Amino acid sequence: MSTVIGARALHGNLHDPAWRVLDCRYDLADKDAGRRAYLRAHIPGAAHVRLDTDLSDSRGETGGRHPLPSRQRLSALFSELGIAAETQVVAYDADDGAFAARLWWLLRYAGHARVAVLDGGLQSWRRAAFPVETGEARPRDKRQGEPPAAFQARFNDAMLVDRAQVPQSALLVDSREPERYRGEREPLDPVAGHIPGAVNRHWKKNLAATGEFKPPPVLAAELRRLFAAVPPQEAVFYCGSGVTACHNLLAAAYAGLPLPRLYPGSWSEWCADPNRPVAVGDHEVTTKKP
Repeated sequence: MSTVIGARALHGNLHDPAWRVLDCRYDLADKDAGRRAYLRAHIPGAAHVRLDTDLSDSRGETGGRHPLPSRQRLSALFSELGIAAETQVVAYDADDGAFAARLWWLLRYAGHARVAVLDGGLQSWRRAAFPVETGEARPRDKRQGEPPAAFQARFNDAMLVDRAQVPQSALLVDSREPERYRGEREPLDPVAGHIPGAVNRHWKKNLAATGEFKPPPVLAAELRRLFAAVPPQEAVFYCGSGVTACHNLLAAAYAGLPLPRLYPGSWSEWCADPNRPVAVGDHEVTTKKP
């Protein structure tokens, strides 16, 4: 399982000791809301990870509002979570997979392919009337003498680009809402607009009306139109802070396409420098910040 998994398939493997379930619920407006929701109810055995302290690092290796954690921190986190080479990881959040996709991408970046996102998140699990538990997850039983998991990282820097590489991108895709892309509103960052040359594909376009992913053939057709003559692996996706762009990357992988690259610093890093150009609207009118 390396992209998306349904609730029924997860339920059938929930007690497999080689599987690890991670709850990624988070709220940008209330940083503790995800943790509180986890303690009220979560998939049995799931551990909780936070976007701000586990999946990001203010002293990390990239800029923006949610910098990538350092390699050392990521390796330590995945070891603490019990992820070994043979571990099948399933990540979920409240519903649409926006935060779970960040964990999915980080594990893929670190060389761990056995990771999938729960389609429809906890809502799909509840709709199927599968059980939940409260409080901290009960520790899994271990065989006597079994050593703790040691995550073996193999980081792949070809999966990302830095700020200096962005202007040379063959195709740059902004994953935010169209209104933010056009610069009509900006609720999180000090400057509205987008990186010049970028086109827009809101990450929620990957979802059907049910809140679950569109079928892979539908996603593949949509993304091929977006990529046009550019090979998918040469496209670069960004968003506000390098989180929801991962949802578009997951959609590409689920569609069976080569994995595009990520600009982790995203708009929050780009617009932090007043000397960088900013575009607004749909027609690439380039402006400069005062």
